[in-house]
Amino acid sequence: QVQLVESGGGLVQAGGSLRLSCAASARTFSRYVMGWIRQAPGKEREFVAAISWSSGMTTLADSVKGRFTVSRDYDKNTMYLQMNSVKPEDTAVYYCVARYGIRSSETNDYDYFGQGTQVTVSE
Repeated sequence: QVQLVESGGGLVQAGGSLRLSCAASARTFSRYVMGWIRQAPGKEREFVAAISWSSGMTTLADSVKGRFTVSRDYDKNTMYLQMNSVKPEDTAVYYCVARYGIRSSETNDYDYFGQGTQVTVSE
């Protein structure tokens, strides 16, 4: 069983920065992938980023490449999403997610979800 707890959401002006954190608990985590999925009001869930826990290799959605980075602190079992140059279209609830196996950009491939944290980007 994997438990995920997000933090760090809030209100930020366009062009600003925000960092989200996700603390994970699991008996063994080395073969898991963690990631971020977001959902804006009235829209479907959208993949944002994923990181392989053991290798640290990442996958980013085209919509955030060059602006967002995903990283993890292996010892703290914590993943981060650094959001720079944010845009109003980044406004959404951001969910920390996890799955066993390889990185995927398909939102339905993730089995574990956190409670979500709201990110609002103002003009």
